[in-house]
Amino acid sequence: MRKVVALLFVMSAVCSPASVVLAIPNPDTGPGCGLGKELWKNFKNQKNILPQVMMATTNVTGFQTFAISFGTSGCSNDGVFMSEYKVTLFAELNFENLAQDMAQGQGEHLASLATLMGVPDEQHQEFFAMAQEHYGSPIREGEPSAAAVVAALYEAMGRHPVLAKLNVGR
Repeated sequence: MRKVVALLFVMSAVCSPASVVLAIPNPDTGPGCGLGKELWKNFKNQKNILPQVMMATTNVTGFQTFAISFGTSGCSNDGVFMSEYKVTLFAELNFENLAQDMAQGQGEHLASLATLMGVPDEQHQEFFAMAQEHYGSPIREGEPSAAAVVAALYEAMGRHPVLAKLNVGR
């Protein structure tokens, strides 16, 4: 009998915080977007367990990933992830080659970076010269990372007489 009482005490201590969290109202009507959300959207009580389980189960098939990637089935794809991180990701993956190109003031990797940053082809030479001029600044400041280099380039572009007019950046 003592073991049962002890077990009940432990169970109540473990479960009571979870019950408080579960009792808080949740305005969400299911697992986001995707085929599962679309198939079960007309179910009368969206917050019931059955439609939410069915939505989640359907979305596990990979349809939700597809929907998010391509902006279908109620998912939006505004490209924010790509536009926000593509420049830094490129710089990170090509850091050594990019550093060499910046030091030389020319090169394939630097041209690709300029394009990703939104610099038109006719302004690439100005960008190359600016990049070469500011090549060492993140390194001198103790931040030789791709993110620091990209941030320094955006900052330098904002002060450049020609490149500042392009209205590019993060």
